[in-house]
Parts: sequence; structure tokens; C-alpha cells
Amino acid sequence: MHSAADPFAEALLVDDGTVVWLGADDTADGMVSRADEVVDLDGALVAPGFVDAHVHVLETGLALESVDLSPEGGVHSLADALDAVHRAARARTSEAPVLGFGWDELRWTEGRPPTREELDAAAGGAPVYLARVDVHSAVVSSALSDAAGLDRLPGWSYDGRVERDAHHAARDAARQVSPERRTALYRRALEHAAARGVVSVHEHSAPSIDTRAGLVELLKLTADAAGGLPHLVAYRGEQCVTVDDAREILAAIPGLTGIGGDLNVDGSIGSHTAAVRSPYTDAPDTSGVLYLTAEQICNHLTAVTRAGVQGGFHVIGDRAMDELLLGLRAAVDVEGPDAIARMGHRLEHAEMVDAPTLAALVLLGVRLSMQPAFDAAWGGPDGMYATRLGAGRAAALNPLADLAAAGVPLAFGSDSPVTAVDPWAGVRAAVRHRAVDQRISARAAFRASTRGGWRVAGLDHTGAGELRVGAPAHLAVWRADSLTVQAAEGQFSSWSTDARAGIPLLPDLGPDVPEPVCLRTVRAGVVLHDAL
Repeated sequence: MHSAADPFAEALLVDDGTVVWLGADDTADGMVSRADEVVDLDGALVAPGFVDAHVHVLETGLALESVDLSPEGGVHSLADALDAVHRAARARTSEAPVLGFGWDELRWTEGRPPTREELDAAAGGAPVYLARVDVHSAVVSSALSDAAGLDRLPGWSYDGRVERDAHHAARDAARQVSPERRTALYRRALEHAAARGVVSVHEHSAPSIDTRAGLVELLKLTADAAGGLPHLVAYRGEQCVTVDDAREILAAIPGLTGIGGDLNVDGSIGSHTAAVRSPYTDAPDTSGVLYLTAEQICNHLTAVTRAGVQGGFHVIGDRAMDELLLGLRAAVDVEGPDAIARMGHRLEHAEMVDAPTLAALVLLGVRLSMQPAFDAAWGGPDGMYATRLGAGRAAALNPLADLAAAGVPLAFGSDSPVTAVDPWAGVRAAVRHRAVDQRISARAAFRASTRGGWRVAGLDHTGAGELRVGAPAHLAVWRADSLTVQAAEGQFSSWSTDARAGIPLLPDLGPDVPEPVCLRTVRAGVVLHDAL
């Protein structure tokens, strides 16, 4: 049992969705006759279930059923991508667009995305939408562009690349699905998460991603464990100017945790739309795009604070973070520091955090939702970050150890479908951060991937995210090759890594060790996934 309350426990008892006992196997033997179900785990690990703190459920469902344009999907070049589009278009049985996710021109031999003309030829004139891996830009065919009127919108390029407003409109056109299929996509995405040990997801809905009605449906589908799906924390990325705006959104979406999330201050590094202080190294004519001003940020934070709800923003570049802090400080001037800190407003991604920014985040009580898998995918001297920003700026991205040491509340997630729902991969990425001085222990990374998600959503008072008496039985069962206590490589730990010290064990996350296999996922005592 991975339990700080009893690190030497070997057995656990759940009653009415709550952990009511932890202890030794021999004591548990005396309870077997009174239990409705007894599960012999045969040496498996029981641990708190994962929380994915940043997911787009509808797009994840679509991606699972669409053309996989990543290397993991067998696409290593532009030619491979066009072949995959051609096959999907030929297999099409309806008028729905051909959808693809995950392309990254930097990983293709040609070093560029397809053009509109190439998509037209490959798809035989069918509508096509292919999202870049960061889902902040895409390439589209003529049929989709003409139907959606993309050539009249900011962010349209005649080669078929779309970003900003044109990309939002392209996403709208690409995700036109029936109500029945939308529900099926929700279920597929959530079941996919449950099979990976995820008991709760933070859905980051926004007008360009899904509808209000869709978010209401998601909340109903996941309202209680009896539905067999993970718990859902709901955020809606709509901008508020006044408190009445915030109250209207809260009334329209009962059960909403926050107004924000993917309310974008800027875009992404991969698409050259993250707002950075200095121009991009590989595109010196641009420094990205600011979507919100400090005044708009201040108005939004003031509105949601007065409405008594958490706010949040997507922010990646350092110039975007500067603008965010200007707006946040202005909101503090209006509402007072206690009111702002009490709401625990959160930021998504926050990849570029220097020392002055870190100090401000701590002082202003900001919570961060981050994605360690971004570093694994794009960090390092030869990665996308270095290509876009240069080696110096790239080496300072995603400073997990600095943030953790400063006491900033952290929650980890995937931003699926940007990276896969794969919590152990995220934990491993944090433990093996490409910048050695930013590595954190497996214990800290696991906590940010479990209890951290409940904490940043203001739900840690429930006891969720821990195995202890009185806590909800949100847990996962894992088969792992070996269990150990792992400090961050190259980092000093103030606690003992000796298992006899009572530090709860975790699967070995060494570079050549297979990932743990999820055997069972349980939400409040209800089995969501079972491979035992």
C-alpha cells in the first residue's frame, strides 16, 4: 500500500466508497469472512489514483479515433502523413472530415507540414483537418477551408496552415458530430483514462474546443462513481468582464469549478504563437501573439473572484507571463491580496518562469498545472524548444524543481491530446527532466500527479489523493517489476531513500524499466477498469 499514513500496510478495507482500515495481512485475514469482495493482489501495488489536471475530453476522444500522425503512429515523414490521409479518405463512409492529430514537422525528414494542395490531392477533395501536435495550429484542405470561410479570418495562410481565429473556426468545422457520437467520444476518452489509473480528470473546455452543453453533459455523465467513469473537475475558458458575466456562466454550467483554464493569454512555442520577450530563434520576425491584455486579465480575475469561483489562464511564453502578472497585480489592487489568494487562481503550462516571476507567483498564491511530458517530448539540446528558442532559453523551461522548492502548489497532467494520457510517463519525465537541476523525486512527482490535482482544484479537504482512513477510495492497482524509493538523480534529498525509513514505495522508473501495468482503477469503491 502506497500510504504515508501507514507505509508498511499490506492490506486495505473499503466500505461504502471510503477507506476504513489499513494494516497488516495477518490482521486482514480476520476480516475476510465479513467482506463482500476479497481481492488477492498477489504482490501488486495499491496507490492513490492519478489525477490528470489538464485534459480536453472531446478532442481526446476524436484523436483516439482519428489518423495518428505521430512517430508512435508510424508516421515519420510528410510522405507517410499524406499516405495516411489518403488511406483514411478512401475508407471514409460519411461526409465527415478526415481528422488527424500529432504531426510535428521538426520530426519529419522534409521538415515542413503538408500544403493545402497536397491534402487536396491525397484526400481526393475530401475535407481534411490535421492538428499540429500542440493543437494550436493545423493544416486544412480546400474543402474544409471553403466550407468554414477560413480565408476571411485572422490566422489563415493560403498554403492551408491555420492559427488563431482561423484555427478556432477550423476546429469548429472539424468537430461537427451527432449528439450520440459526442457522448460515445466522451465515454471512450474517459474509459481510456481510467484504464491508465486515472480516477479524476480536469476538463478544460472553451468555445473553440467544446460547447457549454457538452460540458454540462460531461458533468452529468461523471456525477457519481456509479456511472463507471472518472470524476470530472470542470473549467470553462470564457472571458469575463464583469461579475454578471461570471454568474451567467456559473448558472449555465452547474457544478463548474473554475472559469478559465484554457483562457489563452498566448499560444504555443511549437506554433510560434507563445508570446516571448525576444524573437524566436528560428523565426526572428515574430515574438508570438498576446491574446489578452493586462486589463482584460485584471477584469476577468476581479469578476470571478467576486463571483466566488476560481479563475485561470493558459500562459506559456515569458512575455505572456509578464502580461499575466501585470493583470494579476492590478486585480490585487482592486480586490485585495487576501481575496485573490483565497481563490487560488491557477495557471496552465507556465513553461517560462524566471526568478522574479517565481517570487511573484509565490507571493500572489498562484497554483500551477504543468505537463512534465512536454520536457520529455521537446526538451534537450536537439529538441523543439532549442530549435525555436535557442539552447539558453530552452534549458530554463519547465523549472519543476525550482517551483517545488518554493512551495508553489503543483498539479501534473497531459494536456491530452497534446501528449498521451500516461501518468507514469509524466512522473518519469519529472524524475528525469532534461535539465538535471530541475529533476524532482519520484515521490514529489507522484504527489503532484495525484493529490496535487485535488489540491489545485480546492478539493484536498476531502482527503482524496491519499490512502488513509476516512479518505475516499480513489485508487489504482499496479503490476510493477520492482518497487523502490527514488530521489531525483543529481539532486540532494533531505529524507532517507532507505525503505526501512517508512517512505512509501513506488515502481522503479529507471530508463530501461517497463512502465507499470494498471490492473484495476477504483473511484469511491466503484471499479472503473479491471484487468485483474
